Amino acid sequence: MSDFLDRMKAQARADLKTIVLPEGEDQRTIDAAKQVIDEGLAKLIIIGDPAKIDLPDVTVVVPTTSDKRQAYADAFYELRKAKGVTPEQAYEQMADATYYATMMVKMGDADGLVSGACHSTATTLRPALQILKTAPGTKLVSAFFIMCDPITEYGQEGTLIFADCGLNIEPDADDLSEIAIASAASWEFFMNSEPRVAMLSYSTMGSAKGVTATKVQEATRIAREKAPELALDGDLQVDAAIVQSVADLKAPGSPVAGRANVLVFPNLEAGNIGYKLVERFANADAYGPILQGISKPVNDLSRGCSTEDIVGVIAITAVQAQLAK
Repeated sequence: MSDFLDRMKAQARADLKTIVLPEGEDQRTIDAAKQVIDEGLAKLIIIGDPAKIDLPDVTVVVPTTSDKRQAYADAFYELRKAKGVTPEQAYEQMADATYYATMMVKMGDADGLVSGACHSTATTLRPALQILKTAPGTKLVSAFFIMCDPITEYGQEGTLIFADCGLNIEPDADDLSEIAIASAASWEFFMNSEPRVAMLSYSTMGSAKGVTATKVQEATRIAREKAPELALDGDLQVDAAIVQSVADLKAPGSPVAGRANVLVFPNLEAGNIGYKLVERFANADAYGPILQGISKPVNDLSRGCSTEDIVGVIAITAVQAQLAK
């Protein structure tokens, strides 16, 4: 199995960051918090009921009674008044656990946020976009999974990035190029090695026709124009992307085929189905969705996540927060 998570945990321990968890009503979140504290991975704040969260060394916050609610409301009002938000509405909004937790990150009271175990991606992402905004130079916020497969011949010792598997439903060619470039940067950050990006389709090097194949071919062209230094190729079927013997037959001479470690799916449907199949059938670990393009670390969870998944994403978020600082 890939040593990816062990590396993330070791790095998280080296410089502890404060991560806020707005889903204190979820037992998986509570169990994950206990494990994070026991392993010394981060400092934690949980939004929830103190009577139901009995964890040492964890700060539990109730937004409706917090002495910071008004200050957060005032700051949120300044951010959103141009959109018609009133001071009264801002105060009421701070009763919401996810909005309050996101303001904690905005105001520097937390370094990152992890949510989504029992809420939709939209519930996590909407306050992040309203409050934290996108990172400088970002055209598109996207999401990826870090997949760690027990079959270590694929990717880098079994570790690959799958994108976008959690956010953009039907990206166009330019969107796909942005997802590819952002995912390559994420690979470099987490893996400290060269990304090799495969633009996936049901076609390899134009072997099949169709709207999706054409879109992926165009996305490949655009991404090469934007980032000519990047090892990127497409369109590629997934076996040609990761299996060298297939690559030799279908895409000889490709700088990526057979050795890809970043897989960019043509749409959310393919990506979401793909990562879940690998997770379940290959017994792979799936960490994410990790959001890329937000100005501060905010990460989503699959509602089917396990306690161990949550621990992993907290460690990853803590490492992201180290860079942000």
